[in-house]
Amino acid sequence: MRQLLGLALRRNPKRAHLLVSTVLGKHVPQRPSVVLEAGTRLGARVRELLGAGQAADAVVLGFAETATGLGLTVAYGMGSRAGALHSTRRAVAEVARFGAFEEEHSHATSHLLLPKDPGLLRGDGPLVLVDDELSTGRTVRNTIAALHAAHPRQRYVVAALVDTRGGDDVAELEKFAADLGARIDVVALAAGRVRLPADVLERGSTLVARHGGTPAPAPAAERGTVERVELGWPAGLPDGGRHGFGPREQIRLEAALPAMAARLADALGLPAAGDSTPGEVPRVLVLGTEELMYAPLRLACALEERTGSRAEIRFSTTTRSPVLAVDDPGYAIRTALRFPAHDTPDATRDATRTTASTTAADPATETAQPPVAGAAPEDRYVYNVAGQGFDAVVVVTDSVGDTPALHAPGGLLDQLAGCTPAVLLAVVPSYVPAPDEPAPPPAPLHGPAFSSYDPEDVAWLLRDLSDVPLEAPTEEREEAIQAGGAHYAESLPVEYQPSPEYQRLFHSALESSAARLARAVGTVTETVLAERGPRPVLVSLARAGTPVGVLMRRWARQTRGLDLPHYAVSIVRGRGIDTNALAHLAAHHDPADIVFVDGWTGKGAITRELAQALAAHPRFVPELAVLADPGSCVSTFGTREDFLIPSACLNSTVSGLISRTVLRADLIGPHDFHGAKFYRELAGNDVSRHFVDTVAAHFTEVRDGAVRDAAALAAADRTPSWAGWRAVEEISEAYGIGDVNLIKPGVGETTRVLLRRVPWRILARRGAGADLDHVRLLAEQRGVPVEETDELPYTCVGLIHPRYTRGATGADGKAAR
Repeated sequence: MRQLLGLALRRNPKRAHLLVSTVLGKHVPQRPSVVLEAGTRLGARVRELLGAGQAADAVVLGFAETATGLGLTVAYGMGSRAGALHSTRRAVAEVARFGAFEEEHSHATSHLLLPKDPGLLRGDGPLVLVDDELSTGRTVRNTIAALHAAHPRQRYVVAALVDTRGGDDVAELEKFAADLGARIDVVALAAGRVRLPADVLERGSTLVARHGGTPAPAPAAERGTVERVELGWPAGLPDGGRHGFGPREQIRLEAALPAMAARLADALGLPAAGDSTPGEVPRVLVLGTEELMYAPLRLACALEERTGSRAEIRFSTTTRSPVLAVDDPGYAIRTALRFPAHDTPDATRDATRTTASTTAADPATETAQPPVAGAAPEDRYVYNVAGQGFDAVVVVTDSVGDTPALHAPGGLLDQLAGCTPAVLLAVVPSYVPAPDEPAPPPAPLHGPAFSSYDPEDVAWLLRDLSDVPLEAPTEEREEAIQAGGAHYAESLPVEYQPSPEYQRLFHSALESSAARLARAVGTVTETVLAERGPRPVLVSLARAGTPVGVLMRRWARQTRGLDLPHYAVSIVRGRGIDTNALAHLAAHHDPADIVFVDGWTGKGAITRELAQALAAHPRFVPELAVLADPGSCVSTFGTREDFLIPSACLNSTVSGLISRTVLRADLIGPHDFHGAKFYRELAGNDVSRHFVDTVAAHFTEVRDGAVRDAAALAAADRTPSWAGWRAVEEISEAYGIGDVNLIKPGVGETTRVLLRRVPWRILARRGAGADLDHVRLLAEQRGVPVEETDELPYTCVGLIHPRYTRGATGADGKAAR
């Protein structure tokens, strides 16, 4: 309890004492990572109580103002798919009121519930009510009574950082639950008791009167500057949980945080974590405003992560609670600033009313100000900031709060400028649900309407662009990509139409390698089930990973009787994974259960891309499971041999007739999945289901071997060596290729070069046999030389023609152009 709480006196005739949380990020500036960890730890305890299934279906309700951010972090820690809502004291005319309840002891008693979707509070799953402190349980009872009257449910959970109820309060909640006919559980990080004398209100008032005039530390020698910084907040992203905040919103926020933190760091002149330049460590406070807690908390966390030990980042928020400030080391509220509210309907009118700090010196008179007994009810406060040595304060408010009152003399910015050298203002657009708000991405696509796979084989999280002309001639497309004028995902290559000779080669290769492939499929699937089970969710990277995902799903169903979900999503080198697809996955599954699947590794570019993309989404495991890992880039694989995977021999005709994925701003909106085409016209050449059926036919005969292989791998050191990446760097130097993206190692990647790009030459390991028959045939058809070499960790490597790369040279030293 003493690690989580301090004690202070309220300026409130209804309650004398205030338990001041040290991990809430409200009254006491704290490291943002500590604040986030406390909330997610509390959420994890709720999840443990409910079980993963019920926790995923639970709705979280945080109490304004203190638990608006805490509620969202608890929902995050629980893995709630329904998301979170917080009560509010701000009426929003455009949103109908779902309900209201009273908090009798609070400085501001009335709470409103304004969900965008009223169905959020009408489900049958558990309702989790989150507050920083559970003192008597009266507010909880009021809330549950109001919500239960509107929509009865069987189970409620009350989650708080601390539980300080006495025995009578515990009994009262138990009786209330029995009368209601519902179960009410309580979860807290710590529990204890607060013993109060009978005359506590009188004694508290006496102490407030005695110590109310305690002077604050002297203001800064010079007034600080006030500047505005643009965050680049994503359009349409809610600023918090006033109207609801679910997994989709969480994913969008996480994706945007690194760039927003970079803008803040640049504006503050903060060094990055790896910067070794000597210098003092600046102290920066990120200050949220009243109910706006979660967005500034996550911004502060991102800034803390970006700067590491090179800056000391703290987080807290303003509040409407009047508390006595006493500058004593044993007291929780050392200093206070009082300022007019800037987010109320009267904020503009009140902009001219100046209010001095409660304990800090008035900038105009430079004399200590005594407490104002008749403080306006719309006054606000910020605690433990004045005199605390912050080099800068970043004020994060929403656009409703960006009023003249915020900027006026005596307003929040003016008060802060009197005690810190630099004040930055970051404004988040106030979110109000609009009647014509864009709908979330549509439901997943399935065959036969989209793809030639069976509907249950895969759900495509893609937008259908089948009617859009996207193909470009190969050489024209290559020139645009290498010249930097286009990204490879903005267009599609013309689909290669295999010759009869090439088709015969594919069928021959499939027949000879099917059992080998089946065993690799079994090995990787058994590894996934053992290490990520019991019911992992397969998410293949479209499109090369999708046939492997289909096969892994078939293995689980055919040999284990498991019906695993399987989705296909887009990932684009240099642009990351489809965050709308991630949001869909998080809304329907526990992100910890997601297993990303690909066909094979080359030099590991997509492995790195996935890890980088998921760094902002820590609930997803940033690891890749592949059929073959010749580059030694991953730890979950079926084999590390570089052999022919027949699905690499063809394009769409072995991948459900689906094109490469497309990401182009004029086609893919901010709420859309990445796109792809369904080549229905190629149905006559389609071998997608034939490929899967042929491999799956060998599952029974290779099952025992695959299980043994998986067991052996479980006991082996599978740490990636990244030998393939080193080999690519050596080839790049030997052949004078300045861009490693033009080097495609492995049989699968080499095949892609010959099918879709402008190949320059093929490097083949001397003595490679039938695995390269199709490569040699394609190379002959396209007039590409095949060079045999003894020094190659892969069976082969494809080199894209560097003639469009300025300054590239060939092996003979002449300019490639």
